[in-house]
Amino acid sequence: MVHTTALDRHVVYNLHAHLVFVTKYRRGAMTDQILTRCEEITRQVCSDFEAELKQFNGKADHVHLLVHYPPKVQLSKLVNSLKGISARLIRKEYDSHIRRHLWGGHFWSSSYTARSCGGAPQTVVHQYIENQKRPA
Repeated sequence: MVHTTALDRHVVYNLHAHLVFVTKYRRGAMTDQILTRCEEITRQVCSDFEAELKQFNGKADHVHLLVHYPPKVQLSKLVNSLKGISARLIRKEYDSHIRRHLWGGHFWSSSYTARSCGGAPQTVVHQYIENQKRPA
């Protein structure tokens, strides 16, 4: 991919990160509907950062994302926005369900996993994320 920066320089990049976010206390708060909404939110936040959500899936207690992002994006800032915005909207939109599983205003654990995808072929990462068993 070739992108032009504001300084009219050309940058060629192929940066992908495999991100994993875990619900607070690893509580199984996610349903298929919540995962679908979380993917929509995640896709929009990525777009706001001029990044692209390439793959998304998860289970009741965590999500996997494959994100393609430009070099001007600080991955930690993208992650903070992804987690913060999704937590706020999901807690608001699914309040009664979330309160049965989580308490104290939390949704995501404060930690996360970020791995460069340079070592594994993208097809392997795609397949791994795709094969996550979604809750019913």
